[in-house]
Amino acid sequence: MIDSTKRLCLALFVVLALGFLFIPCLANKDVLRPMDIFDLEFLADPQISPDGTKILYTRNYTDVGTDMRYSNIWMINFDGTDHRPLTSGKHNDSSARWSPDGKQILFISNRDGLPQIYKRWMDTGQTVMLTNLQTPPSGISWSPDGKWISYVSFVPSMPRTIAKMPPPPPGTQWAQPARVYDRLVYRFDGIGYAYGTGYMHVFVLPAEGGTPRQLSKGNFNHGSMGMFGIGGAVPVWTPDSKYVLISANRRDDHELEPNDSEIYEFAVADGTMKALTDRRGPDGGALVSPDGKHIAYAGFDDRYQGYQLTKLYVMNRDGSGSKVVLKDFDRSVSGMMWTPDSKELLFSYSSEGNTKLAHTTLDGKVKQLADNLGFLGIMAIGMGMYSISPNGNIVYTISTPEVMSDLAVTNLDSPKSRQLTAINDDVLGYKALGQVEEIWYESSKDGRKIQGWIIKPPHFDPSKKYPLILEIHGGPFADYGDRFDLEKQFMAANGYVVLYTNPRGSTSYGEEFGNLIHHAYPGDDFYDLNSGVDAVIAKGYIDAENVFVTGGSGGGVLTCWMIGNTTRFTAAASLYPVINWTSWSLTSDIPVTGVKYWFPGPPWEHPEQYAERSLLSLAGKVTTPTMVMCGDSDWRTPYWEAEQYYRALKLQGVESVLVIVPNENHGIFIRPSHFLSKLQHIIGWFDAHKKQKK
Repeated sequence: MIDSTKRLCLALFVVLALGFLFIPCLANKDVLRPMDIFDLEFLADPQISPDGTKILYTRNYTDVGTDMRYSNIWMINFDGTDHRPLTSGKHNDSSARWSPDGKQILFISNRDGLPQIYKRWMDTGQTVMLTNLQTPPSGISWSPDGKWISYVSFVPSMPRTIAKMPPPPPGTQWAQPARVYDRLVYRFDGIGYAYGTGYMHVFVLPAEGGTPRQLSKGNFNHGSMGMFGIGGAVPVWTPDSKYVLISANRRDDHELEPNDSEIYEFAVADGTMKALTDRRGPDGGALVSPDGKHIAYAGFDDRYQGYQLTKLYVMNRDGSGSKVVLKDFDRSVSGMMWTPDSKELLFSYSSEGNTKLAHTTLDGKVKQLADNLGFLGIMAIGMGMYSISPNGNIVYTISTPEVMSDLAVTNLDSPKSRQLTAINDDVLGYKALGQVEEIWYESSKDGRKIQGWIIKPPHFDPSKKYPLILEIHGGPFADYGDRFDLEKQFMAANGYVVLYTNPRGSTSYGEEFGNLIHHAYPGDDFYDLNSGVDAVIAKGYIDAENVFVTGGSGGGVLTCWMIGNTTRFTAAASLYPVINWTSWSLTSDIPVTGVKYWFPGPPWEHPEQYAERSLLSLAGKVTTPTMVMCGDSDWRTPYWEAEQYYRALKLQGVESVLVIVPNENHGIFIRPSHFLSKLQHIIGWFDAHKKQKK
């Protein structure tokens, strides 16, 4: 007879043995697998309570059954206790905002259909819908006295009519009528053609509910973030609750000069409008000091350069006396907030691939508060969010090579950071991630120091030879950094070493470095990227016969630029690229960016520039097997750009495939399965072209 211990051992042996039938490689069981993407979460928009003891945030998750992303509002104490959801269900709750007394919160939800504004009493949990809007609200904010709510929403305009059509005869069914657009930009990525049928305006609503009242008027967008991410989509209240401030471009030629916004003041009583700034360039992100004496904002004097530093300004409450606070600070600033005593300003900025939180006196004396700001974790692109309470407690989002998306806290007077959450430990805590290593190397072009990062496969063995993927960021004015990157970790989990760098033109290295590609993109960035490949191969663990290249958007541009200048890559995957600068500048949703900032003028005035920098100019030199991928609802780099390159390669017999993803915008991220499909297509294409050792 077998005793109980032997029975248990035998049962475990049988289970493990059966497990081998379903798991091809048990040794690699702990690496990231495709379906793990559905289990990972990210958080955003942390909001600390007026007394500094509680934190609200938006928690985003994926539902594998519906193939959709949803979000709920969660709450956690500043000390890390009582972590729990305030809302639940398969809908999208976001933008939670504390009332001035901390007894109620506002949030936006689509739980009843179209997104609406809801209010929740924190003591009882009672929740009511305050609005019944026909277009979604955004940028909600309480007035300091707690009596009003401001927000921004889309207001349709009357479509232009040219043809006078007779009415359909009774009992007939005619086709949909023709659509007439008369604006320069009549569709926008993520919005579609509805963008050309109205404008964003500022509204106020009684905090107890009722009828919203529109404050702003005219055929102008209010709260527009502008081409360079400056504007401020949230109406900002003055401490006396009598006015709201917001950025807008109200020029008659605003379509031709979309980057020339001003800060406007709107009176709550009657909608009276007053411009508080007046200069050539973007002004936005306005924030009134708690004592009501000053306004902080961001902007720059526009010189039509591809990359221009966003500076921090302070002016008097009436708009007079504007001055730059950080005169010699060679980094762009964002996300300003006043300290409770109105004497200093908090702000975030990125430097050498790391996003930081700092504070400054009004005469420009800067002190560091925290680093590693980030929140999404899908790509190692720098962004971060934070908020501060009157007692100086601060909460912010973090992302590091090991931490995908979490909250951390600190204090203004005692800046010692502490990670508060670990929302993905249930998944990543049991996975072997690729080790991330920082690398600096010299460009073969001019010896400039270029920063990058290497992700090695889990269970990395330095005695082996691994295939290499060069992954290139978009923008082109953006930066990679020491942040979690799910896409590249997924590549590493499939046995690849991944290199991602910040070539010339990348942000977080100052204005001079960023503008090395001004009117010269793509160009010498080839040497920066190619030198990075050389530097990693020199480490001795790369199979030089299996080197691949990929990237999206601007990274897709540079992917095609790389294979047009060298034959070293075994295969390439170019995602949603720009191929023909002439067709792109005349059909994308940011035409002015191309003709006024990235080029010295329109294509009919500078045809040689558009032709020389076109990826079609090098298509005849390409021999690399290439996959081109795009979404069919992408209006940032429309799908016909990818089609042009695909057909150019096909016409000369280069092995190539075109992958079009239905109903996807720029980035291919709307549906979780499409995001996974993007990653699987890249890996599948590269796996199919690996050269086997003889």
